Amino acid sequence: MTAARAAAVTTRSAWHDVPRFQVRRFAAIAMAEAPALAEEILCEIQREYPHLPVVLDDSGEPMALVGIRRAIEVFVQHLEHSEGRPTVPPGVFQDFGRGEGLNGRSLDSLQAIYRMGVRLAWRRFADIGQRVEIPPPAMYELVDAGYEYLDGLVDQSVRGYAEAAARQAGERLRLQRRLMELLLAEHHRGDPAEALTERAARIGWPLPAKVAVGVLLRPAREAMAPAVGQGVLLDMEYEQPRMVVPEPDAAGRSELMHRALAGWSGAIGPPVPLTDAAKSLRWAEAAVRLMERGLLPSGEVLYCTEHTEALVLLQPEELIDDLALRCLAPLTHCGPTHGRRLAETLLAWLETRGGAPEVATRLGVHPQTVRYRLRQIRELWGDEIDDPDRRFELELVLRAQRLRGELGVARERRGR
Repeated sequence: MTAARAAAVTTRSAWHDVPRFQVRRFAAIAMAEAPALAEEILCEIQREYPHLPVVLDDSGEPMALVGIRRAIEVFVQHLEHSEGRPTVPPGVFQDFGRGEGLNGRSLDSLQAIYRMGVRLAWRRFADIGQRVEIPPPAMYELVDAGYEYLDGLVDQSVRGYAEAAARQAGERLRLQRRLMELLLAEHHRGDPAEALTERAARIGWPLPAKVAVGVLLRPAREAMAPAVGQGVLLDMEYEQPRMVVPEPDAAGRSELMHRALAGWSGAIGPPVPLTDAAKSLRWAEAAVRLMERGLLPSGEVLYCTEHTEALVLLQPEELIDDLALRCLAPLTHCGPTHGRRLAETLLAWLETRGGAPEVATRLGVHPQTVRYRLRQIRELWGDEIDDPDRRFELELVLRAQRLRGELGVARERRGR
């Protein structure tokens, strides 16, 4: 509230002190001149803002003209009857704000137009006030009332603008969700290219050659959506939000995503051709499941391409477990502790293909200990240990066990 308005609350109103016959004369002249004043204001607005569209009502009269005239008449009626704060005419000015929102313009120009209208109206009212000899203090109070009335007009327009913006945002989200549903569908009927092109065009999304699909874990139930930028499609309706990142290998894309997703965790699948987006989603979902089991790092958004070994070896658990039962059967009677040490030694030997000194360095034990264990390994597996296919299977299952935390991590690998 301005100082003048605060004073009006606590002191006697100068306008109320004006004799009633003068007030009625002022109101009568102002009401008679309201149509001409409204046309003058609209002409000046159209001259200053020629881009504004002219919308006609059912009778063919410009809606803006009707709204301006009605606003003037309501304000004058308030001055005549002194019935408290004037009520802003509903509908029209809310429609003005809604139109600005739907046409992609800001409210700044609309507010400037309203201020222009108040200035032009004040000039006319000041002239009428002089004609009927309204005292200057009362006219000053009239100016303040006019700008207070303007606040109400702006409030209505802001409400309409917000409604239009919310409607547009909701429609864009709906169209974006439909596009993502098509992109991430496992199976398409026929060639999806035409449908993708049509849906992408409706939201102004340029079709990329490649995409990567991400699955996010919310840091909190009511977490705000990450500011991933307009180019990234994001659907927050899922319990685990999904996103489609266009051209994930483009320069600077990784850094931008890292900043935008700070505080979030989840996984981004490998880059794939646009029509294979469902495959990228499948890998991202697999990575998130491993994160939730503690088998992949949590607390950040990781890239599947940086965890290929874990995703390949930890995904087919039943197959790997069955292979482990067959390949590691010779360790069954060695006891859990000794069996684990032999398995770690076997894996180090398979990875290095070196002698006892190299394996000992990798494990952090004495070479003589390694020689002893290697002799036991050869006794347990016999000539099979020299078969390339069997060695490959052994390394496969032992690497999977290490990823699960069932085997120790070699010293050399810790330093990587």
